[in-house]
Amino acid sequence: MAKSTRRGFMQATSMAGFGYFVAAGSRPAVSNSALETLNVASIGVGGKGGSDSDNAALFGRVVAICDVDRKTLEGKGNSDKFKEAERFTDYRELFAKHGKNIDICTVSTPDHMHAPVTLDAMRLGISCYTQKPLTRTIYEARLLANVAKETGVCTQMGNQGTALDSSREAIAQIQSGVLGTLKEVYAWSNRPVWAQGPGRRMDLKKFEEQAMAEIKKDEPDATPEEVAELVKKLLSKKKEEIGRALETVDWKSWIGVAPYREFWPGLYHSFQHRGWWDFGTGALGDMACHQLTVPFASCGLRDPISVVAKSTGHDFDSFPASSIIKFEFPETSERPAIPFWWYDRRGNKPPMEVFSKWGIDNVSDSGVLVVGEKGAFYSSDDYCGVYQLRGVDKVKVDFERAEDKGKGNDVNNMWELFRAKIAGDPMIAKSNFINRAGPLTETILLGNLAVWAAAKGGENGEMGDWGEKVEWDAKNLKVTNLDSLKTPRVADLIKPKYPEGYRLD
Repeated sequence: MAKSTRRGFMQATSMAGFGYFVAAGSRPAVSNSALETLNVASIGVGGKGGSDSDNAALFGRVVAICDVDRKTLEGKGNSDKFKEAERFTDYRELFAKHGKNIDICTVSTPDHMHAPVTLDAMRLGISCYTQKPLTRTIYEARLLANVAKETGVCTQMGNQGTALDSSREAIAQIQSGVLGTLKEVYAWSNRPVWAQGPGRRMDLKKFEEQAMAEIKKDEPDATPEEVAELVKKLLSKKKEEIGRALETVDWKSWIGVAPYREFWPGLYHSFQHRGWWDFGTGALGDMACHQLTVPFASCGLRDPISVVAKSTGHDFDSFPASSIIKFEFPETSERPAIPFWWYDRRGNKPPMEVFSKWGIDNVSDSGVLVVGEKGAFYSSDDYCGVYQLRGVDKVKVDFERAEDKGKGNDVNNMWELFRAKIAGDPMIAKSNFINRAGPLTETILLGNLAVWAAAKGGENGEMGDWGEKVEWDAKNLKVTNLDSLKTPRVADLIKPKYPEGYRLD
């Protein structure tokens, strides 16, 4: 069945009276025949992409998979439900061949490739499940939301806590006003759990220089000829190691829209991308999309007007080992102006008096605290799987429960996208790009502009002083005090430039 015909079929039969849904309690269930019409492609099938592709395969027919790592691609392709899927290392080749027949695409690549893959998919009319953070830059987040609206495709970001009943109830509790006038919001994370910090980039030239220095130190009596010969052998061995790695990794496709740099084993691929400015979004990008789900929705954390940070120091190449960020949000019709504080690295938390006021003595390694004049909301879980109200009692609230497929909130979050696609209603997916994922990602990524402007750390890896404050015009995505900032290239973190072969606007 051609894609256009299939899409028309879904829209025409999206009511139970046409036999498309099978009644099951208060929410209509989707029949197997409906699911069998959905073709799926998975871009990135290692790491989180492993479970994302598995979850999508529960509800649709996987016709194509893509991963820059050929070993990962082979392993996934040989597993159940993926044996019939055609394999690619470049997603553009996948879309060129199968784009017209794909209904849903999962995007689980390194952060810098989320936007280019998702944009290409949506412009082909493909509904997307894209991992968090939705994008690497603020402009990309705004653009994805706009393109989702223009194309009418269904979308969902992979912040699976959105599909937890506990997080939905928590949002409703705070929105009820039970905490009284909102005062401030805090979030803290045990991330990063990958390498970050200055001076980590490596290439053959730097390797050669370091090898020569080490040999001269260890062999002070060696002649220049002997040193050169030892360096030559080490360099040859390292080149062989890199060559073997590149036999299985499509490095050009991995780099994608980012500025080119040499491949180095274990430094970027796999999983280490998030600690690099060109490829990732640091601890903030990794976890805030999870942790801010409740306060973003319940406290109206949109359109901050300024952000400032302090850090342990960075080199504009790799993120700092740790940071503290303060966002300022203006007054709205629902609440006064409030600050939001972010802390990352295990043990880096808000001051203890913030917690002791509410009888919280054993503070979790990661968590969220929303403070009101009457009480506080405290979650000791990254996804708000559990939470407490301190100083006040819960009130009776109504909220829409997630449809439980019996395999956890990760599966439930994926299922919500499939339900939205089948019903032809993008709003069924609660973490859709338009209402939730796009604006949430915009808010979060602003914090990285402040971290960029707080490059100077303290002595011996300690936290430095506050960096330059970034004043923000959210509507127009502009730093209003850009001309007065001494920090270079702040605007580069707002809107990227894609190389030839990739389309942004």
